[in-house]
Amino acid sequence: MKDLREVIKSRRSCRAYSSEPLSREQVEALIADAVWAPSGSNNQPWRFVVIQDRDRLKRYSDIAKQQSLEALRQAPAPAPQSAMYEKFLTDPNSNIFYNASTLVVVYGDNSTRWHVYDCTMAAYNLMLLAAADGLGSCWIGFAHYVLNSDAVKQELGVPAECSLVAPIIVGHRAQDGPHSEVPRKPFTTTFVEVAS
Repeated sequence: MKDLREVIKSRRSCRAYSSEPLSREQVEALIADAVWAPSGSNNQPWRFVVIQDRDRLKRYSDIAKQQSLEALRQAPAPAPQSAMYEKFLTDPNSNIFYNASTLVVVYGDNSTRWHVYDCTMAAYNLMLLAAADGLGSCWIGFAHYVLNSDAVKQELGVPAECSLVAPIIVGHRAQDGPHSEVPRKPFTTTFVEVAS
């Protein structure tokens, strides 16, 4: 396993996957390790749904593209990336899941106060673990509308009291090799020290 700092700094969102599937054992191992994330009051409010059915993923992608396109066009002011997103969403060959073999959907129990934070930490653990294993992953923002709908949650057997937190695709990268470094923007750090 790589050094943790190296994994954190080298992890990149992957948008090109090979056709090689992940085994059930691989996915179960990733999730079993990911849940070692901290959680408020130790509630561990996460619920995972793993989808490896490419036809279902394509159907969800088509629905999500239409929903996202409608939301984009109804926005009061276009975002800087609107033209790029519109081109992607109107392309009949595009797939919001980038043809990855596996989608791990992290839902959180709404009855717990910190479920969004808790599930986000578990999702990020999953992405780091995938990177450490040489796999690609990506959080799919366009999937939020469709995967949080009552109809899809019912279809997937997700209780009504759970809501979507993180849709993460995972799989074998289409190409392996060096990944370009993405520079960090300047950030502010304020130290409040004991007055002398």
